[in-house]
Amino acid sequence: MRVLVTRPQPDADTTARRLEAAGHEAIVDPMLIVAPLDDARLPPGAFYGVVLTSVNGARALAARPELDALRATPLYTVGRRTAAAAPSGFARVTVADGDGAALARLLRHEVPAGSRLLHVAGEDRAVDLAAELAGAGITVELFTIYRAVPATGLMEATRAALAGGQIDAALHFSPRTAATLAGHALRAGLQPEFARICHLCFSSKVAAPLRAVGAPAVVADAPNEDALLALLET
Repeated sequence: MRVLVTRPQPDADTTARRLEAAGHEAIVDPMLIVAPLDDARLPPGAFYGVVLTSVNGARALAARPELDALRATPLYTVGRRTAAAAPSGFARVTVADGDGAALARLLRHEVPAGSRLLHVAGEDRAVDLAAELAGAGITVELFTIYRAVPATGLMEATRAALAGGQIDAALHFSPRTAATLAGHALRAGLQPEFARICHLCFSSKVAAPLRAVGAPAVVADAPNEDALLALLET
């Protein structure tokens, strides 16, 4: 199969290698470009723990000068991939089951009421941890250290493959990349071709912007890459 991969780099190339090892052909066209926010300032005060909800946040944190001071606290991550990308040396690492809802449940169970957490994240976030944890008496402070900038359009090779019916499936890891791709396909006048692709999605939230433009979307059994790639074999 010819499979379109639109997640940001370097993850897009990692997924492409997995696809090629499984006998598929990958077309890589990232819909977001990740850029650090060098002028970000750490909120003052002490924190019970640090929370990471994305691989990009984990990578950006590794380059921050505040990292050494934060390592004395526990680290909580949304899933295994984020934990693997996180800097080493934290007092303890606790890993949730892969999505924001699972992370919120873990934090309500693990973190005492009255505690203060630092959510290291990007400008666009899939989960509002402050709202999720307010009822448990847990305060969440945001430390926004990167942004994801949308691609300005489809690469010419992607446009040609889509117009020629040469893409069999597309992998979607986030609502924002899915929405960006759908928008560019519609603006290019390729909605019928876009709707014929098999769209494979990380979650129902990721599928929503695709379904909104009439593109059929299949949701993986679990919010991880293994489950997403398994859909190619069904």
